[in-house]
Amino acid sequence: MLVIPLEKAVTARLESHGEKFEILVDPDLAVRYRQGEKIELEDMVAALNVFSNASRGTRASEEALQKVFQTTDFPQIAVKIIQKGEIHLTAEQRKQMIAEKRRQVINFIARNAINPQTGLPHPPQRVELAMEEARVSIDLYKHLDELVKETVKALRPILPIKFDELHIAVKIPADFAPRAFGDIQSAASIEREEWQKDGSWICIVRIPAGIQGDFYNLVNRLTKGQGEVKILD
Repeated sequence: MLVIPLEKAVTARLESHGEKFEILVDPDLAVRYRQGEKIELEDMVAALNVFSNASRGTRASEEALQKVFQTTDFPQIAVKIIQKGEIHLTAEQRKQMIAEKRRQVINFIARNAINPQTGLPHPPQRVELAMEEARVSIDLYKHLDELVKETVKALRPILPIKFDELHIAVKIPADFAPRAFGDIQSAASIEREEWQKDGSWICIVRIPAGIQGDFYNLVNRLTKGQGEVKILD
């Protein structure tokens, strides 16, 4: 039974107790699963078999599986191989995945952090240059939260960084309130809200400090410049 196209699959390999075990997996999904993302096993594998040599189609013996994994159940074994083994990516696949993970780290810092000296966010380009100066390396298999923590620690001697959130009061005039509600809700965490007798909508939202400018622009766009915002912190 094929679950993903074979031509898209790569080998995930685990060697233990003198035995070698291989399964065929989607490289992107397997890496994301290893980073901690919840992905169904059937979406990751190209064949429901454990091989001793996948390129030759040689299956691992039940004796070897039982000796190393204490089971012959494919899902249990496959998960262990993906989590603990080596995912054989091509050089181009690895390069692209690391570049994407690096972009995620940069965007997270630019969106959620500010320069405490100015109160303004660091542009993504500035964060990227600082990462190059600090020689930050990206471990493909680490979760984004862990990578951000390590990156910020490396950048602090170069770039003043503070993670902060703002509480902002927003008033949307009646003419724009019904349509604006959904966009505001998507862009910020609404902590309190109240509809006024005149049809206007007032709310208090929480946003990452780094997106303050973007949030103001959103309110202006939604209300044609007639919305009101006020920082409460």
